[in-house]
Amino acid sequence: MHRFLPIFLLLATLAFGAMASGCAVYDVAVEERNAGDWADDKTISFVIEKDFLADDQVKYLDFDAYSYEGHVYIIGEYENRAQVDQAVKIAKAVKGVRTVTTYVLPKRAHDYCGTTDSLDIYAKLKEKLISDKNIWSTNIEFEVVQCNVVMVGLLGSSNEISRAISHAKSVPGVRNVKSFLKVKR
Repeated sequence: MHRFLPIFLLLATLAFGAMASGCAVYDVAVEERNAGDWADDKTISFVIEKDFLADDQVKYLDFDAYSYEGHVYIIGEYENRAQVDQAVKIAKAVKGVRTVTTYVLPKRAHDYCGTTDSLDIYAKLKEKLISDKNIWSTNIEFEVVQCNVVMVGLLGSSNEISRAISHAKSVPGVRNVKSFLKVKR
């Protein structure tokens, strides 16, 4: 029974992803990770975010978690350092997590970069990445935090990474670009 668990998780993840976005099968087809690693990473991200939701100290909407080959990236904003420490503790407790990296900024009461600005940056960057036929844009996930773009993912070449970062830097209003993009070897 245990040997069928990874297959079941993969099929469940694919079915959920297909229902949620309609793109899960395509994502796996162009993904740099094999289907098993992809499913494991999706499960890790899901469990972490589910645990964020259940925790009173961590504000679910403040953090997003992404996993690539067991390396977890927590991205977002915090009200206090204890919130960040708890988010990291939650992530490290999830089976399959190897390391945790954070890109978190303190919330600002009077920041000129608001939700509308972040959504505008997100949409413009998404359009640039999708339009670039030299990049598998589905392998790149990114967040916009206080007008800073944070990119995570596994790509096929350093050229793809350079192009993705260049696109992010070219979007008007972007303050900074932090890349956690890596070449899959």
